[in-house]
Amino acid sequence: MDNGGIRWIFFDVGTTLVDETKAYERRIEETVAGTDISFEEFQEKRKFFAQQNLRGDLEAFRFFGLSKTPWHKEEEIPYPDAKEVLRYLTEKGYKLGVIANQSAGTAERLEMWGLLRYIDVVAASAELGCSKPNVEIFNKALDMAECQARESAMVGDRLDNDIFPAKKLGMKTIWIKQGFSVYQRPVSEEFEPDCSVESLTELKNIF
Repeated sequence: MDNGGIRWIFFDVGTTLVDETKAYERRIEETVAGTDISFEEFQEKRKFFAQQNLRGDLEAFRFFGLSKTPWHKEEEIPYPDAKEVLRYLTEKGYKLGVIANQSAGTAERLEMWGLLRYIDVVAASAELGCSKPNVEIFNKALDMAECQARESAMVGDRLDNDIFPAKKLGMKTIWIKQGFSVYQRPVSEEFEPDCSVESLTELKNIF
């Protein structure tokens, strides 16, 4: 990927900077408890829907007719390489931001995880009143950063939520293949990332 001219790098949060595996597993365990649906059966259906480029867990809830239980944010943990990679990028001179569908308090959670010190702009859906894949949240983030789309890159795990809208605006796009979104496939050129990585550490080979 040609990263010439890029000044800003934006990140999704869930399954990009933060590992949500245990939070998903706990929600599924609590949801299927007392039913005849096994954890493994739910996970297989979640994988199936992810392969259709859909939000696997939500579609699986609908398929089984289940109501999802509360999300346990305490089960979220940053990926082991998140802090080091953010530090590396800031030392290289890049400005960093977050564009994420998150509940209120994203900045506080990033601070708790020790990541906020590296992040200059936090554009979160709860505070901005718009969410991905709507390009409005991307435009608001770019305005907050006083940055043009062509001067920025988006790193995210979802082709539909992260890559497609960012590419539509002219941002460079990097698909990080973590979590269940690894089963997604580009359905057209508009969903093709400029490049893909399998961990945050691999960003060091790009920037």
